[in-house]
Formats: sequence, C-alpha cells, structure tokens
Amino acid sequence: MNPEILLGVLIPFAGTSLGAAMVFVLKKNISGSLQKILTGFAAGVMVAASFWSLLQPALESSAEMGSLSFLPAAIGFLAGVGFLLLLDVITPHMHFNKQDEGPKSGLKRTTKLILAVTLHNIPEGMAVGVVYAGFRSGNAGISSAGALALAIGIAIQNFPEGAIVSMPLRAEGMNKGKTFFCGAFSGAVEPIAAVITILAAGLVVPIMPYLLAFAAGAMMYVVVEELIPEMSEGKHSNWGTIAFSLGFVLMMILDVALG
Repeated sequence: MNPEILLGVLIPFAGTSLGAAMVFVLKKNISGSLQKILTGFAAGVMVAASFWSLLQPALESSAEMGSLSFLPAAIGFLAGVGFLLLLDVITPHMHFNKQDEGPKSGLKRTTKLILAVTLHNIPEGMAVGVVYAGFRSGNAGISSAGALALAIGIAIQNFPEGAIVSMPLRAEGMNKGKTFFCGAFSGAVEPIAAVITILAAGLVVPIMPYLLAFAAGAMMYVVVEELIPEMSEGKHSNWGTIAFSLGFVLMMILDVALG
C-alpha cells in the first residue's frame, strides 16, 4: 500500500491511542465539565467533516446527474443512518450518557463502554477509507491534502474519545496499562475498516458518491444519538456548545486550507 495512504489510515488510530494515554496523566475521574468539553469538541469536528470531507465531494462527484445530483448523497446518507441504527439496536453496548445501555445482555458495564466506542469508530474508519479510495482512483475530486485533512480531523476528535473510554475504566478500578490497551483497542477498528474499504476500491469507485454520503450519515448518527445528548445534559452545557463550535471551526479550517 502507498506509504502516504498507510500513514493517513493510521493517523486516526494514533489519535485514539494518545487520548487513551491520558490515563497515565489525569486523575481517575474526568469532571462533568471536561467531559462535556471533550464530547462537544468531538461532535463539532465530526459534523464539519461530514459536510466538507464527505457530503460535498459526494455532491460534486454526481454533478453530471444535473438536478438529480442530490440523489446519491441523500440515499447514501440515509443508508448510513440506518446502518448505525441497526448496529445500535443489535449490539449490546452502553450509550455515553449512561441512561440507556442498549440491548440487555450479560456483559459488564466496562465491556459495553468499550463496545460503544468501538462501534462508533467503524464509520470513521470507513470515511477515511472511502476518501483515500477516491483519491487513489482520481475520479472523485478528492486531493491528497483533502484526504489527509479528514484523517487529521478524525484523529483530533478521536483524542477526546480515547480519554472518554479509558478514564471511566480506570475509575472502575482497572489498572493503567490494561485501561490504556482497552482505550487504544477501541480505535483499532478504524484502520481495519479503512484498509478493507481501500482494498475494495474497484467496487467502491463506481458508487463513490453513495459511500461518501453513507459515511457522513453514519457519523452524523453518532453525533445526534450519542455526543449531543452527552454534551447538553445537566449543568454547564454551554461548555459543550462552545467546544462544539471550536471543533467545527477547526475542522472547517483544516478541510478548506488543506483541501
């Protein structure tokens, strides 16, 4: 695989691992305000990435359809939402706001938390893979810098996600080494999903607009279902809103400047 593409695939995983490493630096618990800030920031990055890195290229690559150019993006987006909804329903996991733990099962609370973050990393890995597949094909109007911008943006929002999954595990009494491993492991699905998508590029390229929008829909599902409720509940929800705005602007700058 092209070293440039391999680097782009691994960058988001590095972001999760660095976030998980915060278990060696921070105390056992993350304050409610800090968790709102981290969650809001991640949500802002994901929303901006969904539009500038995924939906906009999807619309541009189907421009030859004229007034119907919205169809691939609309269909792909809704399919992505539906896919994550299905996974949410059938997979035992814990929602970030802890009010709903998903399907009943005999799994431990910590296992459900790891499953939740792992589950939500799938569309992010797919997004990176789809964009790099489009860049490699040269048919989707995606530049190397634009693909790198998405990888960096997802890595930035993966940093707080890594901390959000590792710190509660530490608070549950798990030792630091195991906690770091579990936090980093939750992000390992991203490069796997990205590589599978890239290897299937021959199948991916003809339906690129649909897949770009699919990844955007899946990411937006995570934002609306998990991150926004977490950043908005309880006191000091304005911290989450401010962090959301900063994350959104940062990703927008990255995408426009590098894309």
